[in-house]
Amino acid sequence: MALSDYPVRASIGVTDIGRAVLFYEGVLGLASDHAGPSAGIEGGARFYKAGLGTMLNVFETPTAGTTRSTVATWYVDDIDATVDELSSAGAEFARYEGADQDSRGIGPRAGGGRIAWVADPDGNTIAIEADD
Repeated sequence: MALSDYPVRASIGVTDIGRAVLFYEGVLGLASDHAGPSAGIEGGARFYKAGLGTMLNVFETPTAGTTRSTVATWYVDDIDATVDELSSAGAEFARYEGADQDSRGIGPRAGGGRIAWVADPDGNTIAIEADD
């Protein structure tokens, strides 16, 4: 079977799982499905169920670094409500020069729709997108 026949899981490396849990659960509102070890760290990984059977793995690793590109994207029905809800929980949406974003950080997405970006405590960029 080809890889395209299997589900894919997004994995995001972080330097401190405790700090990451505060962001992913406390700010983004994700519910941990289960925890596991990572790089010899007991409880160093969290697994979060998302829509349509997908999952996000956030794990502590000594090789975690930051990336300037998007590492995970959530596609939502109402980007305005989602960004407002996440902002109220403490999310700080990125503003990029020349991106034509509104005061909340929502801007047009290439190919249509709208997008906003938020970084986790390690600087990993996460996108919220909508086709509206």
